[in-house]
Amino acid sequence: MTLSAPDPTRSVPLPLRQQADVRDRWLSERLLDLLPGLMDRAGIDLWVVVGREYNEDPVLATLLPATWLSARRRTVLLLHRSDDGVTPAAVSRYPVGQFLPAWSAAGAAEGGQWAEVRRFVEQADPRRIGVDVSARFALADGLSHTEHRLLAEALGPYAERMVSAEELAVGWLETRLPEEIAALRAVNELVHQVIAEAFSAAVVEVGTTTVVDVAWWLRQRFADLGLEPWFHPSVLLQRAGVPLAEDDGTLLPAVPYDAVVQHGDVLHCDVGVTHLGLRTDTQRNAYVLRAGETAPPAGLRAAMATANRLQDLTVAALAPGRTGNEVLASARASAAAEGIDGDVYSHPVGYHGHGAGPAIGQWDEQRRVPGAGDYPVHPDTVYALELAVRRPVPEWGGQCLRLGLEEGIALTGDGVSYLAGRQTDFLLIG
Repeated sequence: MTLSAPDPTRSVPLPLRQQADVRDRWLSERLLDLLPGLMDRAGIDLWVVVGREYNEDPVLATLLPATWLSARRRTVLLLHRSDDGVTPAAVSRYPVGQFLPAWSAAGAAEGGQWAEVRRFVEQADPRRIGVDVSARFALADGLSHTEHRLLAEALGPYAERMVSAEELAVGWLETRLPEEIAALRAVNELVHQVIAEAFSAAVVEVGTTTVVDVAWWLRQRFADLGLEPWFHPSVLLQRAGVPLAEDDGTLLPAVPYDAVVQHGDVLHCDVGVTHLGLRTDTQRNAYVLRAGETAPPAGLRAAMATANRLQDLTVAALAPGRTGNEVLASARASAAAEGIDGDVYSHPVGYHGHGAGPAIGQWDEQRRVPGAGDYPVHPDTVYALELAVRRPVPEWGGQCLRLGLEEGIALTGDGVSYLAGRQTDFLLIG
């Protein structure tokens, strides 16, 4: 009997063994189809990724087999670009999945691990040796001080050829295969379903349930489904009569973090889960109906429409070749022209929730983000489209509402698409 390959778009989450099969297949495809072009773009002939157990380079985890949960002892991965593609080799005491073994017990007796690295480099004779050091991106700065020193000593005169692999590391981390994007669509759909359940009368008992209760319900529900969080869910509440508070120039909700949910409240959640080694990041909003209401007040609905418009303007600015700061400036200029009071702070999401790639604003920095904001946008990437608007609500006596939205979007050659739709109406509790 022939077993079909697991389909990560049909079952979320997949059983752990099937997840491992999918992740290892993706890694093979990425090494074969994706990495050569990324190395050519960065002008790197040999990429050296080094990590010791309990002090792994963040990139290293994305190159290891699914059954490896960390480095073992010292793990050295060598990715050599040649006319035939990329040759992945491992100078490690243990076999490393798809990587060719370049060291053994016999090799250990002939000079040790670093000597084998030197022999590999001499044979490859690369012009530029990429190592993970970066001032702009923490995720591309994973080569520790000690490992950098030992590598340089081992390479001898070849150490002069070492360069930052920042562009390569970021490209590897941010670029998604089509099947990875499809899988992210499926898990984002599930996240939306769970949030809809959390923001319902099945979970929220008005006058009894606190926002802390809802946050822990979300955490437990995802755990029961087999989805791990990459941060603890947050649930915030806004209500008439409790104005926003200023925090370093930014207006934020001021209702106590453990407040009991009441009729007329606006609830907001921020959740992020992990599946197949990929992350999600989602924010959604709900309204608790008052007696006799069948919909939120018009002022709240207008705020949602304004937030959706800011999404449109940001998506329109998100184009390959632009830097994150250029996208931010364009979106904010368009918003100002339409009288929208809001902030844009979107970011890549993939192997990491706040992923490597162009930062498009930060909630406390709306002019430009130094470093990461100067990185350009590339196709075949996924972002958390994260932003917020502020708008007075007539039904609240003109009190300002801060409405935050965050949705997964994919940027491909076909343009921008929402991974699982977007919120255009409040979820209703009542």
